[in-house]
Amino acid sequence: MSTSHRERVVAAMNLQKPDRVPLMCQFSIGAMMNHLHPDPVAFWYDQKTFADGLIELCRRFRFDGILVSLHGHSDYWKKDLIARKDLGEGRVELQYPDRKELHSWEDLPMVTFLQPRPNKDIESIDIDKDIPDTLDYIPVSHNLYFHLDRDNLFGIFDYLQEKTAGEYSIHGEITSPLDYFLDTLGYENGLIAMMLDPEKCEKILAKYTVMIRDLAVAMCRKDIDAIKISSPFAGMGFISTDFYRQFVLPFEKQIVQAIRQTGKHAYIHTCGSIGDRLEVMCESGLSGLECLDPPPVGNVDLEDAFNRVGDRIFIKGNIDSVNTLLLGDDEKVRRDVGKIIEIGKRKGKGFILSTACSIAPKVSEEHLLMLSQLVEEQGYY
Repeated sequence: MSTSHRERVVAAMNLQKPDRVPLMCQFSIGAMMNHLHPDPVAFWYDQKTFADGLIELCRRFRFDGILVSLHGHSDYWKKDLIARKDLGEGRVELQYPDRKELHSWEDLPMVTFLQPRPNKDIESIDIDKDIPDTLDYIPVSHNLYFHLDRDNLFGIFDYLQEKTAGEYSIHGEITSPLDYFLDTLGYENGLIAMMLDPEKCEKILAKYTVMIRDLAVAMCRKDIDAIKISSPFAGMGFISTDFYRQFVLPFEKQIVQAIRQTGKHAYIHTCGSIGDRLEVMCESGLSGLECLDPPPVGNVDLEDAFNRVGDRIFIKGNIDSVNTLLLGDDEKVRRDVGKIIEIGKRKGKGFILSTACSIAPKVSEEHLLMLSQLVEEQGYY
């Protein structure tokens, strides 16, 4: 009896041995655009266009699962739109009274506000007034906000299941409390506030945690297998292990536990160097870890990670998307990815082959296709 794509991923997340190593990478928006060449505005803002793109990429590169990095697509972007300028070569500029948005095939939308948005300091924040009671946006990147349609938060999951008939493992994504906190204060002010007024920072984080937890639990009612908690700023490059224990672990733990209580898996995505905190991250009760960036992007050795935490969680990673897939030649891709597959097979049942972080925008189709070729050649248990 053949194993389905979905069964393969679920087995790995359950720390069981599938027929072969599952393959499931996260695409950066730039990588999606580069391989699909859609209308960049429609791809970012339209649910159907985005979902169809996810399906096409999954099938083209023979992945076993689909990560839904955006949900709750809204028509908010049409509000106050003054003009659309097609600049050619996949570049479109949207003009608003207060900002310009450049959408392209190369990267995330780039937003420029005509008047710089001032960051708030911790003293001036009124938690009741300045922190919302309901999440209606995702803080994607600097100045880039994805507004959520509260009446259609999870319609994309219904659409994907209808179009794929349960063929693939579908994963949702939510954003960590730390991201919302840093977006509210700005990165510099937020990090300084942790030292100057940790108690107030914890209150802000706690309020965001309740909203994110509720969003995650509602998402779990859909036919998905897991939720990724995106927490890119929780690595050594931003905060110490002590600060991780104080400002990240207690809040992400609440969200993880709420997801796990629904019967779904929860895994955490943290970029960069996390070699000093693998065991601490596991204290949240998570199902798995994603990224585990290898040197020089991060500092995680895959074999060491398996030795330390591989008996407790599944591991999703850790191909260097830049130095291997983007800049490496075919021989380097085959050598690096082959070594990762062999370590994953030897050290743990709960292994999913993936890029450490997102697939870089300019990674070639040939190198992405090599991933499925290599798991077919080397990935069977």
